[in-house]
Amino acid sequence: MSGLLTISEVSRRSGVASSALRFYEERGLIQSQRSGSGHRRYSRAVLRRIAFIVFAQRMGLSLEEIGTELARLPENRVPERSDWAKLSARWTQRIEESIAQLERLRASLTRCIGCGCLSLKECQLSNPGDQAGRLGPGPRYWMSDQRRPK
Repeated sequence: MSGLLTISEVSRRSGVASSALRFYEERGLIQSQRSGSGHRRYSRAVLRRIAFIVFAQRMGLSLEEIGTELARLPENRVPERSDWAKLSARWTQRIEESIAQLERLRASLTRCIGCGCLSLKECQLSNPGDQAGRLGPGPRYWMSDQRRPK
């Protein structure tokens, strides 16, 4: 087991708490080997997987989605740049959707704060005649790509 890292070393080098590493392992996102005394030992390649997990979480992926993505990596070798590139390329649409949602939020805040009425039902700028109410219950403009009336 020489060349393997302890959980403390992985935690220190990755910046991820040992408890999170154990949790990732329970979820099947990373793997360890056990020493004769039962202590966890990790290959150095686990650091890349952990970096991917942290990045993917910041992108908004759930641990289940991250597990699905990690399952696409090769098992018989250390993932290469091209392997990571294939995974990240799938996220372009998700990023574009997030950007569009944030732009709608920014536009809404500007309009609502600008007029000061703070009532979407009565707002003549964002919701004249309560058009949003006819679309159904809930935050309709945030639940789909439906556009606000201009």
